[in-house]
This record gives sequence, C-alpha cells and structure tokens, in this order.
Amino acid sequence: MDKFVIHGQKNLKGEISVGGCKNAAGPILAATLLTNEECTIDNLPQVEDIFNMIEVLKSLGVKVEQVSERKIKIKSNSLDPEKIDFDKVSKARISVLLFGSLLARFKSFKMPPPGGDRIGVRPISIHLNALEEMGAKIWRSSDFYKVERQELIGKEIVLEEFSVTATETLMLAAVLAKGKTIIKAAASEPHIQDLGEMLLKMGAKIKGLGTHTIEIDGVKKLKGASHRIIFDPIEAGTFIVAAAVAGDRVKVKNVNCDHLDLFLKKLKEIGVNFKKDKNSVTVFKSSKLLATKIQALPYPGFPTDLLPIIIPLLIKAQGKSLVHDPLYENRFNYVQELRKMGADIEMVDPHRTFIFGPAELSGLKIESWDIRAGACLIVAGLMAKGKTTIENIFQIDRGYEKIEERLQKLGADIKRVKN
Repeated sequence: MDKFVIHGQKNLKGEISVGGCKNAAGPILAATLLTNEECTIDNLPQVEDIFNMIEVLKSLGVKVEQVSERKIKIKSNSLDPEKIDFDKVSKARISVLLFGSLLARFKSFKMPPPGGDRIGVRPISIHLNALEEMGAKIWRSSDFYKVERQELIGKEIVLEEFSVTATETLMLAAVLAKGKTIIKAAASEPHIQDLGEMLLKMGAKIKGLGTHTIEIDGVKKLKGASHRIIFDPIEAGTFIVAAAVAGDRVKVKNVNCDHLDLFLKKLKEIGVNFKKDKNSVTVFKSSKLLATKIQALPYPGFPTDLLPIIIPLLIKAQGKSLVHDPLYENRFNYVQELRKMGADIEMVDPHRTFIFGPAELSGLKIESWDIRAGACLIVAGLMAKGKTTIENIFQIDRGYEKIEERLQKLGADIKRVKN
C-alpha cells in the first residue's frame, strides 16, 4: 500500500475547498435503487468508499453513466440481488444501507456483513430489529444474512440509540412500505437531511427531517430525480483544524457553518482565531490555545468523526483536556501513535482520554487504522518536527479525496510514496 511522507512545521497559506459529503453520498446512491427511473447525482466525492459503493450497485445490474468527474446518471431498472458482489459489500460500512433499499424492492435476498472502520463493535442489530418490526424476517448464517418479507408495514419504531445508518436504513425501507412509519430517537445529521431531500424529490412523503422524530407515509412508487450532494462538514472540520495547528492564514471554502455549530463553538473556546463567512471559514494564527472538555453527542452536538481530528489541536493547548466518545470503544486506537510522537495522553478507559499540553511532536513512522484516525495523524504530522511517515493510507483514501494534493497547494510538504 502507499504511504504519506510529511515534513512538518511548514506555514500553511492559501485556500482549500471542501468536497462532497461521503456520508451523504452513500445513502443517496442506495436511494437510487428505489426507482426504475433515471437519477442524476452531482458533487460525488471521489473517494474509495464511494467508488466501492458504485461497484456494488453495478454488480446488482445498475446502469451507471459518468457524466463528469463528480456527476453520474444512474438507472436501476434491471436489479438482480442474487448477483451482488459479496467481496465489495464487505469492504465498506455504507453497504448496510442496501438492507433498506433491497427490502423495499425485493421479497428475498442475501447480504454479507458490511465492512468499515476498526473503531469498535458496530452491530447492525438495531437496523435489523427495526426492519423485522416492519415485517422482515432475517437469519444470520456464518457468512451472510438471509432476508425475506411478504409485505413491509409502517410501524412506530423507537431506536435504541441515535444511530445514523439505522435511521437511514429505515427511511429507505419505509418510503415504499404500506402505511405510516414513525421513527423515534432518529438521528438528524446533515447527511440524513440530505437523504431526506433526495427522497422528497423522488416523491416520498416525509416530515420531521432535522428532528429526532421522522414520519414517513409510504407511497406505491418513486420517480427519478436530480440531486446535488451537500459539502462534507467532517472534511471542513479537518481542514479547519489543520489550518489552526499549522497555518498562517487559510481560507476553507464550501463550508456550511450551520452544520458545525458546536465544533466551531469549541474552537472559539480553545482560542482558535477564525472568521466565519457565508460559505467559508478563514483561520488565522492563534496566540494562545487553552484546554477544554469535549464529548461526542448526536447532531447538533459535537460529531464523533471530528473527535480524532481535534486531538492534535488539544496537544498544542495549555492545560488538561478531556475527550469522551461514549459510542465507540476503539475510537482512540490512534492515541498510541500520537504518544510515540511525543504527545502526553492518558487513556482513562476505552471511551475517555486526557490530553496534557502543550507538547511538541516529533515525526516518525506511524500507521492509520481508520479514516478519521488517519486524518488525525496527517494533522499531527503537519505540526510535528521532522519527518512523519504514515502507513496504511488506503484507510484515509476511503474518506478524503487526494488529500495530499490539496494540502500541497497550501504549502504542506506531504507526498504519496509507493511502497
């Protein structure tokens, strides 16, 4: 696999643009399976998880026409779930969304367990239990799930946690179900709202987008639609933090600040010097950074995917910071890599960590374990003294498009090297 080689402590200057939201693109691609008519999807992020999802759809018989680099036309009038590529499904977590789409279209199919990041136990039992409440029967064998149903019936479903993918999976199944589905304790992230907007364009009847109770009246048929995917708030947060730890004056473009309310509030609390505009955030040098406490919370709270990204900033901050992720017990798998670089970090338990700052990082050879951990290590490498080599960067490519080329334009000394 390729690796990144970073020579740190370069002053970043200039402009960098945020791309399409990976976490919105996956469910929106899954939504195109709900109609026989053509759909047009624009602003697709050019990342491995989305390339893989498109290949999974093609294996099902979906026709995909590349209109431009980030725009495709997609038609699902010849679906055959028996042809699904098990290997590709097992490579990405977003494949779990196909349970909802395929269940809405077919009375039986088989699906392998979805793949994804190694950040802890991520059971799909919440998704499957909810689908069973609507009338599905699901059996698990050693290497696949068998799914059957007669009719999908709308129900009032209370999710056990604010699960993003469970909410999306239910939405995909419910739009063609018989009767009304009410999803309580629904997640409300921007990418869920974006999926809802796509489904509304297709003729779905949905109320409550952006809240924790979503009501869906099933319809008999959906039509084709054109949709432009929102810009990625997690990528925006990544570039903002990179600018805060290593930048002089960096403008991050294509940012919807409404999607990052608590994140930006925390940056202000830490002491990051930035200015919000309509569609951008400009980050300036900060004179003093202060420790803080951060806990991942359901939207509009602090996003769990930005917890790893903000750790390097807290390494530079004065005092003791506490970071808490109640959801994923392996979210902090990158902490050992940061310790090797010189960070003073103490793991309280699998969900909480103390960061003592300020500390100076020194570059060395480290490894990325998941998408956001990889982005965290890139940010750490940008602020570290000397050379940092990051292995296993396929994980980073799953969620960030040509991140090294975009950072190079800001003056970062980062190169992709073939192993």
